[in-house]
Amino acid sequence: MNPPPGIPTPEQLQGLEDYHRTEAELMRSEFRFIGAVLLTLLLLVVSYSVFAGQAYAAEIPPQAQQHKRTLKREAQRVWGLQAPVATFAAQIHQESRWRADARSPVGAVGLTQFMPATAQWIGGMSPDLAERAPLNPTWAMRALVVYDQWLWLRIKAESDCDRMAFALSAYNGGLGWVYKRQKLSAAPGLCMGRTCDINPGVTPASQRENAHYPAVILLTFEPLYLGWGPGSCTSVDPGGPNTGVADATGGNP
Repeated sequence: MNPPPGIPTPEQLQGLEDYHRTEAELMRSEFRFIGAVLLTLLLLVVSYSVFAGQAYAAEIPPQAQQHKRTLKREAQRVWGLQAPVATFAAQIHQESRWRADARSPVGAVGLTQFMPATAQWIGGMSPDLAERAPLNPTWAMRALVVYDQWLWLRIKAESDCDRMAFALSAYNGGLGWVYKRQKLSAAPGLCMGRTCDINPGVTPASQRENAHYPAVILLTFEPLYLGWGPGSCTSVDPGGPNTGVADATGGNP
């Protein structure tokens, strides 16, 4: 029996259903393709941004040059003629990228990112810092080299590289936490890759930041500034370019 005129046959209905199913599959394929293309573009943009940021971070900012002579003078006045100027320059690089007006969300200010309480304390400790002016570049650099030496004199380590790494860890997170890490460590004289990776009871975010701080200063940024003076963990071959970076245990290259 044939269906009434205008009513599709079962075969026609099946064909129509197959057609719509095919169309839907094609549309899904197109959407998947477009999604894959967009995701690829997004990943490329993110990768470029990260690469550009790393490239920027690994270059000496132009504004650093105006402070080179002052930093060297202040460092040698406190630490002597062999002052690790490259280390201090690298530390300022990490702290503020040499922006004298830098301000952190937690209240640290200036080239060397002193907190108000620390600026107040160190101003009372040293007559040369009595002005307590962390937004003044000269004061900020003087305070950094004085504070770094104050920390350095209170730390023991197996090498000058490790000792400076511990001092930087203390500058970033506090001397008490350095002592606690050393008490918990099987190798208390070694910082990067060993003792400084121990969490003594701070938040995971604070631990990651503190472990990263001395490593990025000494192993990434310090080599950039070897033309300014000696470093703590890097050395220069008088007859050629930088000879390398000390390993993560603080040994010489």
